[in-house]
Amino acid sequence: MTELVAHGTWVEIHKIALVAGKRTAQLPGDTRQVPLELRVKGFLVADAAMGDEAEIETPTGRRLRGRLVATNPAYSHSFGPPIPELSSIGGEVRAILREQGWIR
Repeated sequence: MTELVAHGTWVEIHKIALVAGKRTAQLPGDTRQVPLELRVKGFLVADAAMGDEAEIETPTGRRLRGRLVATNPAYSHSFGPPIPELSSIGGEVRAILREQGWIR
C-alpha cells in the first residue's frame, strides 16, 4: 500500500502546461519540440500519495493541481558563484556617495 502524504505538508507538484504541439511557432525549434513544464511548491490541500494527482495551495493563495513529486522540497536556485570584478563595487559606490555628501 502506498503511504499517504498528509494534508498541510509542504510539497511540489508537476504538470505539463503546454504539450510540444501547442507551443508557439516563434520559439526556437529545439524549445518548441519539448513540452512546457510547470513545477510549483505549496501546501497539500488533501492527503495524497506520491505520484498521484494532488491539489496544493501556494503561499499566495492560488490553488493548483498536478502530480505530487516531492515532500518538503528545498529551493535549489542560486545567483551563482561570486564575480571577483564585482566584489569591490559596494565600497566604491559608498566612497562616491560620501564625496557627494549623500552619506557620512
